[in-house]
Amino acid sequence: MTGILPIALLEATKIIQALLTAGKEYVCVMKIHSDIPENRIRTILDQFQGRIYQRPPLRASVKRRVRIRRIYYLDVLEIDGRNILFKIGCEAGTYIRKLIHDVGEILGCGAHMHELRRTRAGPFTEDRNLVTLHDIVYLYEEWKESGDDNLIRKFILPMERALDLLPKIYIRDSAVDAICHGAHLTAPGVTSLESDIKRGERVAIFTLKGEAVALAEATANSEEIIEMSHGIVAKNMRVLMPRGTYPKLWRTSRP
Repeated sequence: MTGILPIALLEATKIIQALLTAGKEYVCVMKIHSDIPENRIRTILDQFQGRIYQRPPLRASVKRRVRIRRIYYLDVLEIDGRNILFKIGCEAGTYIRKLIHDVGEILGCGAHMHELRRTRAGPFTEDRNLVTLHDIVYLYEEWKESGDDNLIRKFILPMERALDLLPKIYIRDSAVDAICHGAHLTAPGVTSLESDIKRGERVAIFTLKGEAVALAEATANSEEIIEMSHGIVAKNMRVLMPRGTYPKLWRTSRP
């Protein structure tokens, strides 16, 4: 497989769990094992859009139990004899090789994956964010000679970019260090939030300057949070910002 592979460095490794659950997009070449009319191929592939049941393959790193995954879109780009080129957007954890095997079973002739390229992983896309190892070596050597930090920024991005697709809650400066010490976010600390937050889903907590503070699980939806004057609005899952980055403005309870 080729294509997009986000790599986190140093403290940014803490956001990898957010990328693992983010949606993916692939461009794939499927080879079927017999001649099948083009309209039948398109009809069968259309049936794989939406919610599908899938059992991971034998060599998978997870338990082989049937699970549901969502296929957001599956677009046939070209059919050349027994070779079918298509683009697929899917939920994290979807096995494209297994999907192709299942397509071959329904077609009645069998099929296998000939080539696979990941064109999107979460907010990162091939056309905007992809750099090759050769690019990195070249830009690094140029940076060593010139000292121009803009060269490094072409392939090392702020970790906040990895959270672009997560709904966000922005908090007061006075609440930041408490969150960094593992406290849950309460209503008084919220200054603004995005409108698509749902109870139980993962959210990103940001400072007013746009710095990532933590990953959390929302305990209420957007409308409820706006109306809350007290109580927990998001439970801390993973702190991203080092302690002490913002001054301590919270009190510890006395024994």
